[in-house]
Amino acid sequence: MLKKIPILFPKIFDYPFTYKSEISESLSPGDFVKAPFGSSEITGVVWTYEQKTKKKFKVKKILEKINVKKLNSPMIKFLSWFSKYNLVPLGMSLRMCLLNKDVIKKSFSEEFNKFKIKKKNNKFLLNTEQKKALHFMRNTGDNYNVVVLEGVAGSGKTLVYFERVRDLLDKGFQALILLPEIALTNQFRRRFKEFFGTDPAIWHSGTTKKNKSIIWKGISEGKIKVVIGARSSLFLPFKNLGIIIVDEEHDVSYKQDEGVSYNARDMAVARASFENIPINLITSIPSIETYNNIVNKKYYTIKLEKRYKEASLPNVEIINLRSETLKKDSWIADKTLSKVNEYLSRGDQVLFFLNRRGFAPYVICKKCGYKFQCPNCTVNLNFHRKLNRLLCHHCGHKSLLSRLCKDNKKCELLFCGPGVERVFYELKKIYPNKKIEIFSSDTLVKNQLTNMLLKKVEKRKIDILVGTQLLSKGFHFPKLNCIVVVDSDFSSHGYDLRSAEKNIQLYYQLSGRAGREGDPSTIYFQTYTPDDEILLNISKNNPHAFLQKELSLRKEKKLPPFYRLVSLIISGKNESLIMKFATNIKSKLPKINEVDILGPVLAPITRLRKKYRCRILIRYPKNLFMQKYLSQSLNEIKMVSGIKLEVDVDPINFS
Repeated sequence: MLKKIPILFPKIFDYPFTYKSEISESLSPGDFVKAPFGSSEITGVVWTYEQKTKKKFKVKKILEKINVKKLNSPMIKFLSWFSKYNLVPLGMSLRMCLLNKDVIKKSFSEEFNKFKIKKKNNKFLLNTEQKKALHFMRNTGDNYNVVVLEGVAGSGKTLVYFERVRDLLDKGFQALILLPEIALTNQFRRRFKEFFGTDPAIWHSGTTKKNKSIIWKGISEGKIKVVIGARSSLFLPFKNLGIIIVDEEHDVSYKQDEGVSYNARDMAVARASFENIPINLITSIPSIETYNNIVNKKYYTIKLEKRYKEASLPNVEIINLRSETLKKDSWIADKTLSKVNEYLSRGDQVLFFLNRRGFAPYVICKKCGYKFQCPNCTVNLNFHRKLNRLLCHHCGHKSLLSRLCKDNKKCELLFCGPGVERVFYELKKIYPNKKIEIFSSDTLVKNQLTNMLLKKVEKRKIDILVGTQLLSKGFHFPKLNCIVVVDSDFSSHGYDLRSAEKNIQLYYQLSGRAGREGDPSTIYFQTYTPDDEILLNISKNNPHAFLQKELSLRKEKKLPPFYRLVSLIISGKNESLIMKFATNIKSKLPKINEVDILGPVLAPITRLRKKYRCRILIRYPKNLFMQKYLSQSLNEIKMVSGIKLEVDVDPINFS
């Protein structure tokens, strides 16, 4: 009698399919196989259980066992849990740990050599505080535990966790280091090579197909020991994972909103738990969730209070724009410029920070009042002077500025507010002889450009940088000693419950870019609201006071981390149809004590990529696994053609 074998495929199904095996090799959970599916032959994995069904069907035969390392038991358990927690079909969870829905059979023995970790280089010496932190991390052991390494920017946190990673590598384990931004990987690569004597295996959306194949194969066979990656590297099939590091754990970039929604930091903690290995969360100021887990003694914590080489933190100065007179079309006060000139005269570098891409956030006509808006989304178009185009930052729509006004003449354009390009052009006029560059996601299109720009900054071939929040993350610029925040606007959008937390984290991170080599440094905040509580908190350098206050506020308002949220996003081309469909969904959702179902309401950005959007928000107590009830209800909902339903567990973005 032929044995029945359950096979899970990387497709949008929530269960494995039953096959029979006539192949000579024995099969067990985690083995990769080729099997017929529909009219094609595809890769699947032997799963741990058979799907119960009353349907009569013809059982097909498995074609072959694929000769690659099997998925281990912790990985299978993690994928199953990931699927249930994030309400993602099981097959789609499996798809995330394969490469183009497949496995890599080819051998890359020679290519693995370039990732071989070299013997320890003794030029890296830890100071007393760093040694204490490392000792603490070692003492928590090699089984599952969460240690939060908190330290002011420039305190040498990376060196401490590099040493901890080496501990585990020396014991024969592998390591995963997660970074929130692709742009960080180039500078990080150099630091890694200095410490470990080899290039790291880097995994993100920009990694070539060939390199991904080499890394996937090397990781699954245990030949590559360390991967540095963005969110998706969390799903690599490590043979013998020994530690996970989540650098900048507070960063919202760890949350994926497109396609399969998940929070890579939280999923990393879960994977460490299934693998029974330690995980270190690295931060200069923890996220509210992490801070709450520290308070509740779920996570260990160790702090680095001093910067490396005893460098002092930058001074904070507030420049009140209400008492300054800005010139026409100018965004920088004379008082600010006089402070900046002091630093430039000393040969220091200056960063002008503004978290807005492009030249102007929106454009209107002075004569008729027409506002240039995206035809696909309910948002203003941003003007990018370099492209000489209006651009939508949501759908990528581009259009020209030319438009006829009501008098059949050209519109008289008014560019409202500054973006980084506008500040750049203003600085070019003020400092014609200085080398000035923009550092934003628009200018750093390719890895080589990022590398060239970083090297120019480090070699002091750039005097003034103009940058967005990308610059606040993890970069080390030795001569950057003055930062100007052009528009310190701390007002939140009504739909962002995390705006205060994000602002505190952003500006603490940003201030950490200055004075890293011990020279005197200052961060200047230009603002019309000098008494803003968040700004005063930053100037007092007391983030924990903010975190404590924010926690009590969240508790009172029944918000995360005390309650959990699930967002259902319904989208389609007809506004009344999506609202009707959403109302129907709400009527089918389970009615449980202490569970609030809010909405449906139209989303703040009502139309995105030509689709109308509305939301239902489900709020429930932390101790309830709401997904169990939700998955039953959602499975019973009959989808309507042209309407899409997305589920976002633990949402961060409410736009």
